[in-house]
Amino acid sequence: MKTIPLFRQYTGLRKEVYILFFGKLVTNMGTMIWPVLTLILNQKLGMDATGVAVVTLTASIAFLPANLIGGKIADRCNKKVVIVYCDLVSIILYLIASFIPLTLGTIVLSIIAAGFQGMERPAYDSLIADITLTKDRTKAFSLMYLGMNLGMVATPTIAGLLFVNYLWLSFLISGTSIAFSTILIFVCIKDVTPVSEESEEASYQANRDTASLWTVLKENPVIVLYTLLTAFFWAAYHQYTYLMPLDISRVHGEEGALIFGSVSSLNCVIVVIFTPLLTTLFSRTSHTRKTLYGMLLVLIGYVLFLIFLGTIPVYYAAMALFTFGEILSTITCGPYLTERIPASHRGRINGVSSVLQSILQSCLLFTTGRLFDTTGSVAAWTAVFAVILVSIIACIALIPLDKKQYISLYKK
Repeated sequence: MKTIPLFRQYTGLRKEVYILFFGKLVTNMGTMIWPVLTLILNQKLGMDATGVAVVTLTASIAFLPANLIGGKIADRCNKKVVIVYCDLVSIILYLIASFIPLTLGTIVLSIIAAGFQGMERPAYDSLIADITLTKDRTKAFSLMYLGMNLGMVATPTIAGLLFVNYLWLSFLISGTSIAFSTILIFVCIKDVTPVSEESEEASYQANRDTASLWTVLKENPVIVLYTLLTAFFWAAYHQYTYLMPLDISRVHGEEGALIFGSVSSLNCVIVVIFTPLLTTLFSRTSHTRKTLYGMLLVLIGYVLFLIFLGTIPVYYAAMALFTFGEILSTITCGPYLTERIPASHRGRINGVSSVLQSILQSCLLFTTGRLFDTTGSVAAWTAVFAVILVSIIACIALIPLDKKQYISLYKK
């Protein structure tokens, strides 16, 4: 019964928050393609590491306008409508992909579908911020993250099992799950009116409809620094779905897909169990320090994985540390930005943040792919560690700068 207070922290939010939570949960129950995308390109379509990186880079470049457009639309249109229409396109494309032979064209359809999911992300994050008070925002974003991973607990393992003979079913499940989520949001969410609050800590969120995005960013250089350092960090973080499966496949052969799938499932299990606990334990820790702790834990997890590569039980220990870092970093990003920027610019700044992450992630993927093919795994991982260290150093510098610029947020 000791766990009950941990989940009690999620009570008292608007009902729309819980609907969005279930929407995340259902959608991610069918996220079958992305945990094994690297293995699809590598083992099913015969691409080497560089080829996988090129496809990923091309996809990321295609996502850039989608993120920017999505952010701009989110600030100007009904956010619920944006989510529903983007979902409809994704559903159609995933269903088509499930009924055609597996080729690079199938992957292209999936990438376009994912692009529309990315286009809706600024609207989703901004809507959550709109309908929650500042004091509840960390809990709301934590709940969304919990729902996302609760839906993905068994997904990577199932994807690994379907990988050999029933891969088409993964595309079908993805489209169907998004359809259920879309119906839920369309039918059940009626009120998207932003909350109104007057407090010193909410003063940074006042609407500034006449100010341009660049004016807001120029006046908030700390936001620019945070966006850059987290973009570097998330670029290194996403190597877990790229270099890690390549290394596991290289060492363990055909069993690599199932091993990596089970390791990824552990990631989701840990998130479900420990997100409420870590949200409570670090509730009085500043967002900047939580970000720093998360980065350090991800770095330690990567190092442990590399040192004991080939020893399967250690993969799970490394993933546990990695996941603790992921939790702290993820539950911090949304609240950090939304508490420091005008509500009128949330969508656009979320879009810019996504673009930077995509650019750096693509560049790092291409670099590590080339290094993996030409020099080896160690050189590729060295590049990843260098990027994480840059992020950590920048975060250390950010801590006093943030406290100085947003002093009202530190008075509570």
